[in-house]
Amino acid sequence: MTADPTMRAAVLTAFGSPDVLKIIDLPRPTNADDEVLVRVFATTVNGGELFAREGRASLITGTKFPQRMGIDFTGVIVNVGANVDDHAVGDRVWGILADDKFGAASEYVAVSPDVISLAPESVSLTEAASVLVGGVTALLALTSKAQLKPDERLLVRGANGGVGSVAVQLGRHLGARVTGIASTRNREFVAGLGAQHVHDYARDGALPSGPFDVVVDTVGADLHRSRRLLSRSGRMIAVALDFTHLVRSIWFVALSTVHGSRRIRFFRGKPSTEVLRHLAELVDAGAITPVVDTVHSLENVAQAHRALAAGGVRGKHVIEVVAV
Repeated sequence: MTADPTMRAAVLTAFGSPDVLKIIDLPRPTNADDEVLVRVFATTVNGGELFAREGRASLITGTKFPQRMGIDFTGVIVNVGANVDDHAVGDRVWGILADDKFGAASEYVAVSPDVISLAPESVSLTEAASVLVGGVTALLALTSKAQLKPDERLLVRGANGGVGSVAVQLGRHLGARVTGIASTRNREFVAGLGAQHVHDYARDGALPSGPFDVVVDTVGADLHRSRRLLSRSGRMIAVALDFTHLVRSIWFVALSTVHGSRRIRFFRGKPSTEVLRHLAELVDAGAITPVVDTVHSLENVAQAHRALAAGGVRGKHVIEVVAV
């Protein structure tokens, strides 16, 4: 009798340091009639996964092991369910797992067509992976939530990271006057993304002087200080919270929605075919350039976690599942 097919996948074996990450064999998923099966080419490491690995998100992830890793993916469709008629075997696609589920750091994923679209044609699947989570978040934050207008003053905190590097590019594309906050090492890098002004927090202090019409905060700490930089009609989008003081951060965001004119909107980008398709168009049009810090193999997922935790990332750490 033939054994059931398996696949390699990255999992947590416990909460702790990156050493708890292992590569194991798991049963290869099969797609339902309303799903497609994707052979994964690349995924990335996201900040939420660091917190999950350390056990700081155990109320969400639970405490049973092993736990899967990875939320975004690029790849090629290898099987199509009987009820799916808008995709075909061989399609190059990208997507984000729904409902904050992990599991994309593996050789195969079975997903609904609602969370994928055709990947950008102008870049490799490895490069495309670096845009996914940050791109969806930045796109929805600046267009749907903040409704950024041409010539408005945009501040991006954490401008060199996965979300920030896309927000700077997209803000400039939308006609805003962009200021990015970065370290001395990343000043020229952020300027190269399109920021007209780069605030060096090591040299110039933690935050620049305002006011700004829109603030995108990807750091999460000291949200109250970022909020003070808003104009009276300003809008602030927080895409991260301070997990060291999580309750206080959540309380401050909630309080800002009912007190005063400068409201904070806590926001995380959600996957949808329409948003992913729009993002792919922006990449193919040259409005957004993928920024890959380092490419790691699946076997070196622990190294990728260490590198992200060390800080100073430019764009994304990409995990290449299939060498291309």
